[in-house]
Amino acid sequence: MSSVVNVETPRPVTPLGILVEHLETAVRMLEQQKGVPAEVKAHLRHALSLAAGLDPYLEECTTSESNALAALAKKTREEPWSKRFSDQATVRQLEQEMLSGHIEGQTLKMFVGMTGAKRILEVGMFTGYSALAMAEALPEDGRVVACEVDEYVASFAKDCFQQSPHGSKIAVEVAPALETLRKLAAAGECFDLVFIDADKKEYIDYFKTLLDTGLLAANGLICVDNTLLQGQPYLPPEQRTANGEAIAQFNRVVALDTRVEQVLLPLRDGLTIIRRV
Repeated sequence: MSSVVNVETPRPVTPLGILVEHLETAVRMLEQQKGVPAEVKAHLRHALSLAAGLDPYLEECTTSESNALAALAKKTREEPWSKRFSDQATVRQLEQEMLSGHIEGQTLKMFVGMTGAKRILEVGMFTGYSALAMAEALPEDGRVVACEVDEYVASFAKDCFQQSPHGSKIAVEVAPALETLRKLAAAGECFDLVFIDADKKEYIDYFKTLLDTGLLAANGLICVDNTLLQGQPYLPPEQRTANGEAIAQFNRVVALDTRVEQVLLPLRDGLTIIRRV
């Protein structure tokens, strides 16, 4: 008898995903209303089609993920995160939506290839999708140092890495990210590319630590995830969560820092690319 895996239904966590959910609700409500002009309904249905079709089309037109990445994503989706981490007192609530995913993974992989990076630092690993995607683009002597605060998640990721010929390029540091950054800086480590996707309230500290120490190579690149955080940074302040406010502050700090130039891409939940001037 085959076992049935109950996969938790993902919730929309990007501005586009949330927009699609609102449009779907609005369309259903209007379809039930009498007296609404047909033209209004047609415009709204067209808006829904444009929004809902974008992510699937991006997936279709992007290079397919490797078998190892697909397996890692599947295992992450099937993990009962809400049951395993159901204690509301825990520091960090984990969920499958934290996975970087296909499009972002391929983007990071492309950056590694374009820049010729050989040493990569990942601040916040979760189950390791982005770490493995970047490792796939590294030469044999390349290395990813991935920071992860949770022992269970780190073990989960390491098991997945063993299924890939590129997994041996990844070293996992289990500790609070700032602690690991300071340790790496003290050891004289230097990285060509840094990917930040950890505690949003510490983003400014990560950014300043990278620039104020020798951790970031002179021509190094910083990629920062979730810089649109469900649209909260550009919504009115009263509509922001603590994380939304933290990201809004981080975006302002980066924009005002004359040491760098940056571009915020509307990729998934926002991806900011930063380099020294």
